[in-house]
Amino acid sequence: MATVASMTLADASAGHDPAATSAARERRADPRLRGVSVIAVVRDEGPHLRAAVRSALDQDYAGGLEVVVSVGPSHDDTREIADELAREDSRVVVLDNPTGARSTGLNAAIRAGRTDHDVVVRIDGHSVLPRDYVRRVVDRLESTGAVNVGGMMVPVGTTSAQRAVACAMSHPAGIGSAAFHTGGPAGPVDTVYLGGFRRDALLAAEGYDESLVRAEDWELNARLRARGGTVWFDPGLHVVYYPRATLRSLARQFWRTGMWRREVLRRDPRSVRLRYLAPPVLVAVLALCVPVVVLGPLLVGPWAGLGLVPPAAYLAAVTAASVHAGARQPAPVRLLLPAVLVTMHLAWGAGFWRGIDDAATREHRT
Repeated sequence: MATVASMTLADASAGHDPAATSAARERRADPRLRGVSVIAVVRDEGPHLRAAVRSALDQDYAGGLEVVVSVGPSHDDTREIADELAREDSRVVVLDNPTGARSTGLNAAIRAGRTDHDVVVRIDGHSVLPRDYVRRVVDRLESTGAVNVGGMMVPVGTTSAQRAVACAMSHPAGIGSAAFHTGGPAGPVDTVYLGGFRRDALLAAEGYDESLVRAEDWELNARLRARGGTVWFDPGLHVVYYPRATLRSLARQFWRTGMWRREVLRRDPRSVRLRYLAPPVLVAVLALCVPVVVLGPLLVGPWAGLGLVPPAAYLAAVTAASVHAGARQPAPVRLLLPAVLVTMHLAWGAGFWRGIDDAATREHRT
């Protein structure tokens, strides 16, 4: 698996030997600093995996670092790319994740990481880390005493549709005002995006709940907090994330997320937040409007148009939010924003009311 070192474009142009470069990096690792295991669970991530892993390898952190990639069954060349990265850099370790389950793969990656590495940093197959990310995570863990540190998810897009999704995800009208989506002051929070953990705290909490397909990060952070740990948000930590690029894939993602959010709330009612309940309430109100509109001709007086009020108000709110969120975006993105917001809200809300089923339990796309 992991055999030789990675090579940057600068190294290639200079004629450097990848294996020598890797060995030199390992020799330069400062043993006085905490070792870091960067972990990822991936499946069908061929277009993004190289950028994600190489951003983790190219950190300016002076301590020891490895990247553990847990690969699920894929329909593209994800496994081949992971193996290629491992051949290029001895710090990359590739694991099989036969079920494709995210929580299972994360736990396997944690266990496979070096036991002398005190910090575990999670990345996503769609994410790209800035060069100072690991160093800043380790600094914040030490300065705050937190058990988990995370920062801002910074969604970006390469097409108009993907840019519209990215814009919506960064706006409170998209998926709520969680600090890691819309920003906020540094300090303790309920949860963070991805996260950099103290390894001993992760092991003491027994890692991720493998019965959860989605929302596993929120549930883990809830258990870490229940054990007396602090989850810390640092707005200076930024991770680039490439969101879904079509309305269909976005709807599927939010449908599943709504399903599993309901399951998490069922297991832990204390996790209820207004942003989690708004989409299902919206779907219920709009559904109730349908019979009112159908029966409208039979009603008299002010009741006749009552069923049109909530949909009209919702569309007005979506339009206003789209104008605000897309103020600096090009016209194609602005035109797509209303459809993106409606897709997010209705798919999440409908999934919440549907609840988990056998298909949701089998669905392990990361």
